[in-house]
Amino acid sequence: LSKVNHHNLRVYENNPELITTIKGTNNIVKDTKALYLELFEESRINYNNKQTRDDRKIDNYFNKIANDNKHDLAVEIIIELGDKEYWDTKDHEFKSKMSEVYRKQVNDLELLVPNFKVASAIIHYDETSPHMHIVGVPIKYKNKNGMEKQVGKSDVFTKESLITLQNKMRTLCIEEFNQ
Repeated sequence: LSKVNHHNLRVYENNPELITTIKGTNNIVKDTKALYLELFEESRINYNNKQTRDDRKIDNYFNKIANDNKHDLAVEIIIELGDKEYWDTKDHEFKSKMSEVYRKQVNDLELLVPNFKVASAIIHYDETSPHMHIVGVPIKYKNKNGMEKQVGKSDVFTKESLITLQNKMRTLCIEEFNQ
């Protein structure tokens, strides 16, 4: 997650005007930790209240998942419209109009996938084609083991659901771009 933060915010470069943050702050790790508290804290407390052994209690769900090789802390999705050939002929002013298109894409994504909560959305204008990096947390509900509400990438994103999502998002992105 810290590597994603470093890349998405281009910490190593000195061109902040070519990076636009749609959602979140300049710290994706902090944003994701805050989202974990918002999403999972009640479930963590309920789980801990049911435990009779202290060694089974979860002190910090974010840290638990960060140290667990079986789960991903978050998921990154990249959205791009057009190709290099199209964008090669466009100036920065034209490209920057994509901010509104991508802002709408974040809203559309949250509506289409209600079990995916966005922590960060950042647009890169420093490459030929403007594109957006979205970092979010997929949630699975009503779990029989462990906390009732947990992070769950494979439950939210399957091969079929990703194909459907990509098709819907492409259509909505094109519609917004044409407007």
